Amino acid sequence: MRTWFFSTPPAFTLPLAARQAGRGIVDWFYPPSCMACGSAVADPHALCPACWRTLPLIERPLCERLGTPFAVDLGGPTVSPAAIADPPVFGRARAVARYEGPGRELVHRLKYGDRLDLAGPMGRWMARAGADLLGEDVLIVPVPLHRWRLWRRRHNQAALLARAVADCSGRPWDPMVLRRVRRTRPQVGLSRPERAENLQGALRVDPGRAAVVAGRPIVLVDDVLTTGSTAEAATRALLRAGAASVDVLTFARVCLAP
Repeated sequence: MRTWFFSTPPAFTLPLAARQAGRGIVDWFYPPSCMACGSAVADPHALCPACWRTLPLIERPLCERLGTPFAVDLGGPTVSPAAIADPPVFGRARAVARYEGPGRELVHRLKYGDRLDLAGPMGRWMARAGADLLGEDVLIVPVPLHRWRLWRRRHNQAALLARAVADCSGRPWDPMVLRRVRRTRPQVGLSRPERAENLQGALRVDPGRAAVVAGRPIVLVDDVLTTGSTAEAATRALLRAGAASVDVLTFARVCLAP
């Protein structure tokens, strides 16, 4: 059976034979499973053939602003009618996959299933999907959680993904740039206007990091782009602090039918 997986950086701390022996012992107790559905696979951090076939990857042609895919190639860089009618505050958005099927399962396993080991492979795929955003001068910034939600969840999935993107791309990241200064309701189930109201004044650049942001292009990282309300609230905070530009990179995004 052929499996599809994300490459991992080589380890240099142990001899090859020792690494292979150690992996064999771990695999005997914990056989590798598909990152999305949990079925058996041959390699760690792999997708089984069924999940790979149904993973809704976002590829070109796509809207240069929103990162949403086009059904047909319109020839050259194109902006969608949605981006023209209601342009986002941020510059560009890119994502690996649609927020459905295996794409949704991967996000949920990382976010709610304590599968922190998925952040590395997911982040590496994000770095490839967002390669045109990751210029030499960018600073990678994750969307923050409020401290009480972070305490309950024990991790911020956006920060884990941002670190993986930074490791893969060689670009710097700073998890302390943005702060969530006010508790907000969960965004799930809220309309776009309700999401925007919910986030009003909730995000702010840490005063001690303002000099880091000033004049710098920022790549804002999160797990999912839904209506864009969180990304826009974070973008406004970064632009007010003097960021030169803000682009958005997520693992998945909701793509509404035209």
